[in-house]
Parts: sequence; structure tokens; C-alpha cells
Amino acid sequence: MFVDILKTIFLGIVEGITEWLPVSSTGHLILADEFIQLGVTDAFKEMFDVVIQLGAILAVVVMFWHKLWPFQNDRSAQGLARWCREDVWQMWFHVLVAVLPSVVIGLPLDDWLTQHFHNPPVIALMLILYGVLFIWMENTIGKQRPRVRRIDQINYRIALFIGAFQVLSLIPGTSRSGATILGAMIIGCSRTIAAEFTFFLAVPTMFGASLLKIVKFLLESETGFSGQEIVILLVGMVTAFVVSLACIRFLMNFVKKHDYKVFGWYRIVLGVLVLGYFFGLKPLLAG
Repeated sequence: MFVDILKTIFLGIVEGITEWLPVSSTGHLILADEFIQLGVTDAFKEMFDVVIQLGAILAVVVMFWHKLWPFQNDRSAQGLARWCREDVWQMWFHVLVAVLPSVVIGLPLDDWLTQHFHNPPVIALMLILYGVLFIWMENTIGKQRPRVRRIDQINYRIALFIGAFQVLSLIPGTSRSGATILGAMIIGCSRTIAAEFTFFLAVPTMFGASLLKIVKFLLESETGFSGQEIVILLVGMVTAFVVSLACIRFLMNFVKKHDYKVFGWYRIVLGVLVLGYFFGLKPLLAG
């Protein structure tokens, strides 16, 4: 049990860092399974890799609470405006529209995608592909003056376009944050607004995905969660939460002064290393 807790802390650190950087948290967790295997069932591990992200999502809620909470008590305002922040409600409506493509496509294809795409070759190829796309984007679109430089400039059309890009992240190795940042910048958002809207979009997306995985796990399990599984899940979420607080702050400061090309190169190098290991070194060691 103690060893599994240490492994879980490591996985929580990986999740907390990679959830917000455009490098694919799910891809990193699947790759980590090759070297760090928890003493749990495959069904629990599949659920764990998604639900651990709730810890990271809670970090967004804490850090951006002042931008996410839609209620107020403004005595100087009249009527509904006294109790509701119209700009925040509008932002949430846009976020919900952006979630729709993933709901429509992701729900019916969840099991099929897990069965066919959760493997190292797919992860490696997606890491490389989107690494190239990030470098291309920064060399072209990234040099242009962004049209959307405030979160309230995102309308329903832009939100739906970003949501369509989020669908791409259903394939591991793509990166949910990477796909949405890419889509947001292509349609004219600044790096900062692209990252911020990605954070907000993650809240309903990952809460919904986590709920789906938990319900699926409980329906397929005869005994539900064991005490060990609950501890592992909580430790992973808390670790991801703490690490995410630092990582979100880092990314928001980073994109104010730098572009995303460094993440593109990281993805390409990691993808090549993954291909080299699974198709070169691992068969050699096994032989």
C-alpha cells in the first residue's frame, strides 16, 4: 500500500503539470503505466486516469473563483443586476456551448476510443503531429495581432469553434488544453485568452467526464470502491490539485512573454522517444 501511495503521488505530479501545459496529461499517464504500475484493477486504473484530473480542475476553480462565480450582492445596482453578474453568466453560456461537441461525439464513442486509441503508438503520433502544428501556428498565426484579447469578446461562434477542437483531444496524446488553445488562436484569440478560456472550459468538461467514468466503474464493479482505491484516488487528486496551482500560475505568466513553440518541440522529442522505446528498445530488451 505504501509503495502504491508513492506511485500515486508521482502520477498526481505528472497530472498536475501536464493537464494545463499543451502536452497531453492522459497521454503522459498512459505512458507512465509502462514503468509505474499501481496494484489496482484495469477498470479502476481506466477510471483513475480521468478522475484524478478533478484535482487539477479544482485548482482552476480556486484560482479563478472571482471570474467564475456568477452571483453578487451589489447594493448600488437595481433588479436582477444586483444579484447576478451578467458578464460571468455570458461566459458560462459560451463555455456550455463549447462543451456540446465533446458531449455529442464523446459520449457514444467513449468505449470505442479507449479500446482503439489508448496505446503508445497513437500517443506518440499525436504528440508529434500536434507538436508540428504548434510550431506552424506560432510561425504563422502567432505573429499576427489577435482580434480577441478579452474573455468577453468570445461569442457563441468562437466558443463552438473552440469546442470543435476540444473533440480532437478524445484521442490520447492530443492534449485537451493543446487542442483548445490551438483552436482559439487559429480563430483569433490571444495566447492569454486562449489559455484562460481553456481553463474555464475544463471545469464542466472534466466534471462530466469524471462523473461518467465513476458511474461506469460502479455499474461494472460488484463491490464498488475498496478502501485502498479510495485512498489512492484521493491522494492522486490532492497531489494534482496542489501541483496545478503552481502550474497554472506558471503558464499564465509564461504566455504573456513567450509563445508555445517550446511545447511543440517538447512534444516532437517525446513522441520520437516513445516510438524509439516501444518499437526499438523494448523489443530488443524483451528479446
